[in-house]
Amino acid sequence: MATYKEIQGTAIQNFAGDPANPITGQVWYDSVAATFQYRKESTAGAWATGGALNAARNNIVGTGIKTAALAFGGQTPPYAQSALTESYNGTSWTEVNDLTTARGQGGTAGVQTSSLFFGGNTFPGPVVAITESWNGTSWTEVADLNTARRLLGGAGASKTDALAIGGLNTGGATTAETETWNGTSWTEVNNLNTSRRNAAGIGAVTTAALAAGGYTTAGLVVVESWNGTSWTEIADLNTVRAGLGGGSGTQTSALVFGGSGTALTESWNGSAWTEVADMSVVKETLGTSTGPNNTSALAFGGSNPGGFESATEEWSSPATSNETITTS
Repeated sequence: MATYKEIQGTAIQNFAGDPANPITGQVWYDSVAATFQYRKESTAGAWATGGALNAARNNIVGTGIKTAALAFGGQTPPYAQSALTESYNGTSWTEVNDLTTARGQGGTAGVQTSSLFFGGNTFPGPVVAITESWNGTSWTEVADLNTARRLLGGAGASKTDALAIGGLNTGGATTAETETWNGTSWTEVNNLNTSRRNAAGIGAVTTAALAAGGYTTAGLVVVESWNGTSWTEIADLNTVRAGLGGGSGTQTSALVFGGSGTALTESWNGSAWTEVADMSVVKETLGTSTGPNNTSALAFGGSNPGGFESATEEWSSPATSNETITTS
C-alpha cells in the first residue's frame, strides 16, 4: 500500500543549497540560488564523480562492479610499471596486496574477490605471458598464456572462466589470437576475424563475449561476437575507438567509453550501439568495471591530454539530477 508521502509528495523545505539526499520527485527552495529545485530522473544515463585512485595510472585494468571493484597494474608517471592493487567500496579506493609482477597493458577477467590478470608489458622488460590469480587477499602466479601479448582484451566473470582476445605480440605484430582459460590452463581457439589491439573485451562467460573497437593499422569501429566457438562480425560502433583498454557489461547489454581523442560513451542493447552521455574528460587506456550491464559501470585512471589520471567516474542509467523550476 502506498504511503501518504508517496501519493502527495514531500513538503517544500528551505535549504541553503541542495538537501544532502533528495529523493526523486522532491521539490525544495534553494535560498542561496533563490530558486525552486526538484530531483529529476533521466532515462538517458549520466556519469558522476567517484572516489579518486590513490595512485594515478594509465594502461590500468580492473574487475568488478560500480560498488565493488578492483584496479591493478598499469603505469605511473613517467611510465614506470606498477604492481599496485586497489579495492573500491563504492566511495573510496584502498591499497591492498600488490601483483607479483609489475606490468600494464594486460587482459583481465573476474570480480572484486576473484580476478585474473594475464599478459602485459613489463617495460623496459619484455612482453609477458604471465597469468596471476587473485583470491580476494593476494595474487598467485598460475599457468602462462600460450602466446605472450600486451594490449589484449579480456572477458569472463571469474578466475576460472576467461577469454584472452587479440593484442600485440613479442614481435610487435597485432594479432587475432584468442585463448580460453578453464581455471587451470589456456587453450588456443578460433581467431578474431579482424586482428586488433586495445579492444574492449566484454562478457561474463567464455561462451558469450564481445570484442569492440581497438586498433590495427588504424582505429576500428568493428565489433565481433563470440559464441564459445567462433567470432562473428555484428553491428559497428558509431565512433572509431582506439586505446579503449576495456568495456563493461555482457554480450547483450554493454557500454564502451573513452578511447583515443574521445569522451564518448556508447550503449549496446544486443542489436545496436547508441551514443549516450559523455564522460567528463577525454581519456584513454583507462580501467573499467567488468559488469553487470549497460545501466551501471565504473571508469578509473587512464591518461588524458594533460597527463595521467587518478579520477573515477560512475555510470548510472537511469540517473538523477537537480533541475531548476522556472517561474513567471
